[in-house]
Parts: sequence; structure tokens; C-alpha cells
Amino acid sequence: MILIMAFLIGSMYAGAIYMMMRRSIIKLVMGLIILANATNLLIFTVAGPLRRGAPPLIAEGSIVPDQLVADPLPQALILTAIVISFGVLAFAVVLIHRVYEVIGVDDMNNLKDDSE
Repeated sequence: MILIMAFLIGSMYAGAIYMMMRRSIIKLVMGLIILANATNLLIFTVAGPLRRGAPPLIAEGSIVPDQLVADPLPQALILTAIVISFGVLAFAVVLIHRVYEVIGVDDMNNLKDDSE
């Protein structure tokens, strides 16, 4: 299963980088979305097998948990990555919308300085 996930994540990263290198600004945004999802899958895969267990709480007076517990760190990292990628995506969409309003083109090679 890990080998399949490795190929999936690698192809998602390759596709995202390919789309971000294209000339269209819309494809750049789609590449950012795929890159964010590939990063979330990478964190999920590196975290190891998913275990069902009790919440990671230690009883009063104990040093270690009494039973097998779920690891909350990968979940927190993925949640943080989702929030950060949403913020970057929202900023990119607003920026691209403004560029399209001012310049009127979607092709990055045709973007010119409009200050003259």
C-alpha cells in the first residue's frame, strides 16, 4: 500500500509542477491545488499506519497511557496544511482575478507592465 501511495504522491507532485510551469494562470492555480493535496497525502503516508485507539489522554497519576492511543500529530499537521493551502489558494485567486481585470489576458507571457 505504501508503494502505491508513493507512486500516487510522486505523480501528483509531477503533475502539479508541470501545471505550475504552464503559461496559463488558471493552470497555475490548479497546480497549487494539486500540490497542496499531494502534501497532505505525503504527511498522511509518512505518519505510518492508521491505528484506532483511545484519545491520547493520560490518566491522573500515570506516566504513560494505559492502552494503545491514536497519534494526534499527523492529524494536526494535515489540518494545518489544509488551512495554509486554503489561504494561499484564496490569495492566489484574488491576485489572479485582479491581474486579469487590469491586463485582460490569461497568458503569463503576455503580461506587461501597465504603468506607462
